[in-house]
Amino acid sequence: MATAEKSKIEDNVVHIDPAAEAERELTDGFHLVIDALKLNGIETIYGVPGIPITDLGRMCQAEGIRVISFRHEQNAGNAAAIAGFLTKKPGICLTVSAPGFLNGLTALANATTNCFPMILISGSSEREIVDLQQGDYEEMDQLAIAKPLCKAAFRVLHAADIGIGVARAIRAAVSGRPGGVYLDLPAKLFGQVMDAEAGAKSLVKVIDPAPAQIPAPAAVDRAMELLKGAERPLVILGKGAAYAQADDEIRAFIEKSGIPFLPMSMAKGLLPDTHPQSAGAARSTALKDADVVLLVGARLNWLLSHGKGKTWGDAPKKFIQVDIEPKEMDSNVEIAAPLVGDIGSVIAALNARLDGSWKAPPAQWTESIRTKKEANIAKMAPKLLKNSVPMDFHSALGALKNVIKERPDALLVNEGANTLDLARGIIDMYEPRKRLDVGTWGVMGIGMGFAIAAAVESGKKVLAVEGDSAFGFSGMEVETICRYNLPVTIVIFNNNGIYRGTDTDPTGRDPGTTVFVPGARYDKMMEAFGGVGVNVTSPDELYRAVSAAMDSGKPTLINAEIDPAAGSESGNIGSLNPQSVVKKKK
Repeated sequence: MATAEKSKIEDNVVHIDPAAEAERELTDGFHLVIDALKLNGIETIYGVPGIPITDLGRMCQAEGIRVISFRHEQNAGNAAAIAGFLTKKPGICLTVSAPGFLNGLTALANATTNCFPMILISGSSEREIVDLQQGDYEEMDQLAIAKPLCKAAFRVLHAADIGIGVARAIRAAVSGRPGGVYLDLPAKLFGQVMDAEAGAKSLVKVIDPAPAQIPAPAAVDRAMELLKGAERPLVILGKGAAYAQADDEIRAFIEKSGIPFLPMSMAKGLLPDTHPQSAGAARSTALKDADVVLLVGARLNWLLSHGKGKTWGDAPKKFIQVDIEPKEMDSNVEIAAPLVGDIGSVIAALNARLDGSWKAPPAQWTESIRTKKEANIAKMAPKLLKNSVPMDFHSALGALKNVIKERPDALLVNEGANTLDLARGIIDMYEPRKRLDVGTWGVMGIGMGFAIAAAVESGKKVLAVEGDSAFGFSGMEVETICRYNLPVTIVIFNNNGIYRGTDTDPTGRDPGTTVFVPGARYDKMMEAFGGVGVNVTSPDELYRAVSAAMDSGKPTLINAEIDPAAGSESGNIGSLNPQSVVKKKK
């Protein structure tokens, strides 16, 4: 009998006769997934092991791919998402089926909303049983569930299609507007065997996955004419501008044009917050009074009051928007000059038009921004210098402001309500892609995942500034930080609750809904896993403790005791939190 005839196929798994196996080299689904990822430059995977992907993780590690194992899939997914933002390559999250997939899906949806390239790879149950709903282990139609929440979703059923499946996922994640992609790998796929030579030929190296998208010359001319005619121009830099890594072009445009700029939180550091053209400390004045606004990688969503309302004042506005997604234009207000293209190409085209005919913005405008900025900084200074016990948010953040000033190459991860809102304005950033926070949705729980990936991908020290509530969503990952001995310093602003630690239950039966255990010692958690734990009560103690931790590079958690009465309801976005005005009759 011929060699080929000695093979038989049962349940999509090829069983090879021993004599035939000796005659040729074989590969299987496990190896093909690994080979496809390595071929495309994937060096790190974030995930949680379990059925059916435990061996895949082990084999990835053996083949030289770094595998960072987490305690919860959502945190692993957040790590993969921010890895994509930092590297412009899709971050990979690997999960088990059903509940593990659903945990990772939260991070995938958040990555898509924030335009972070990420691929969620999940093992899944067998199609034959799932499709007939016969009750398989962790039965779930994961592909159907994922599709509405990500940029693209694919399922691979045959080993010979693994190469093309991985390639499609990578291209979808990073092309155009980046986002999340789901790749479904049923358990039987991993064990499928095929000829190694044929398997190697089936792999695909993705070529030019995110090609430059050049703006139309007429669109560039239109935008420049608007800017030339502006009396009070303003540039708003969003996190898309940071993701683009067109740092030199963006800085050249800002400085050559002389236009004041306002960075959104994750764009801070594209130019230093201390730059003379920064309008960060005069945000309200800049938005209210500007007449022509150039949006670079920023969207007119809720974070910018949808481009209308009292935030933008009464002065008529004309908007120029740079975005790679044409559908983003006119999403809330009319865009007078759409610039569709990748940010690097668009800004380069604008720079080419900054010729001898360009005139700097009127001095009256730039001086008004400078005056307001200096007044606000002076007003804030005493709050930041106060060495009070207990600390409030301002005095604690004043200490951390100095830590980052002395270590501008450190990455800052930030989440919380008051902890986030106030840190955005207080802590200056000096280098691009060094501030990582909750992004478009404003969700809590990104902290430890972002901190871990920031340390892994950058090799630099990380400071994670967390509200006590926000930390609770991912706090168990301190064990992961200690296990991998990552240079992460965590500061928890502990005011005993969500927003404040002073809420009460009117019936006297239970604690208030926003209150935590008073006097909790989060630093003891870190000590339990071999890290360094410190408790501090004053800004001076906080500064010394964080400085020592950052210098040492050891996993450290600092419990910063904040006045329980400090903080405001919902931070700076209390207007989004409905409250009843009806009083119940007794």
